[in-house]
Amino acid sequence: MPIVFPDVWRLGLSLPDADGLAVFEPVFERFAEAVSLFMEDRSGRSDGEGEWRLEGFARVPPDRVAILAAIEVVAAAHGVEAPSLEIERMPNIDWVTANLRDFPPIDAGRFFVHGSHWQGKVPAGRIGLMVDAGTAFGSGEHATTRGCLLALDLLGRRFRARRPLDLGCGSGILAIAMASMWACPVTAADIDPAAVRVAAGNAAANGVGARVRALVSDGWRAPALARRRPFDVVTANILARPLCRFAPSLAAALAPGGVAVLSGLLERQERMVMAAHERQGLRLKRRILIDGWATLIIGR
Repeated sequence: MPIVFPDVWRLGLSLPDADGLAVFEPVFERFAEAVSLFMEDRSGRSDGEGEWRLEGFARVPPDRVAILAAIEVVAAAHGVEAPSLEIERMPNIDWVTANLRDFPPIDAGRFFVHGSHWQGKVPAGRIGLMVDAGTAFGSGEHATTRGCLLALDLLGRRFRARRPLDLGCGSGILAIAMASMWACPVTAADIDPAAVRVAAGNAAANGVGARVRALVSDGWRAPALARRRPFDVVTANILARPLCRFAPSLAAALAPGGVAVLSGLLERQERMVMAAHERQGLRLKRRILIDGWATLIIGR
């Protein structure tokens, strides 16, 4: 008897810059079961120039009128132009299997990232990170996540952290990497409760559930972050403008001699992000560039 897979609808918005992602992502989260965001480079270039895409996937027919109304309200509130909404019904196939097939293992320094579907063995001397692509950002394939893992690999060669923080943890991949590499307690925080649940589940699946405490926090606002500071390593793989906004909080929470790994920014946004942190007495120690995306290691 043939297997019947559920219908899936894809919602799409094309945005001129990364700022629109934070503006319109909450709209898609109301109407879709899974949301993804990425930069679509139609020119064949690898300098970080391209069109931003926000996509959502739903298993029930989307209410176009309600979604358009929500987009208009959000656009008016932020003083931006409402983007055009795309809705299409996807072919009736096993999307889970298709997605897993397109997610091969990834090398990032000492880290070896793979999905739960992968049946091979982690190479000798490497740290395996099992993370499936899903509702929370951070399965290793994006340049920003790889950049952060490579930065942690560099830090691990000369530094032993005792109290790290992964701010904006998403899937928890960076928290898991730190807990595995340094065998220490790690705090993982995200504004999205669903991401926090995913991060905690991924930590348990990787055998470091007892070391990773995942909690909900709007930026640095959670009281638990204030109680746990200072942090000797902070990773923050978020967007450029939130990084700038959080610079004073980061500087206040960073231990003497501590370092931070910042990512989620394009190479052309590096000067803006560094200026905000230099005003707090933090300096650039190392930068990693991958496909137009920058990962910065900074400290006092």
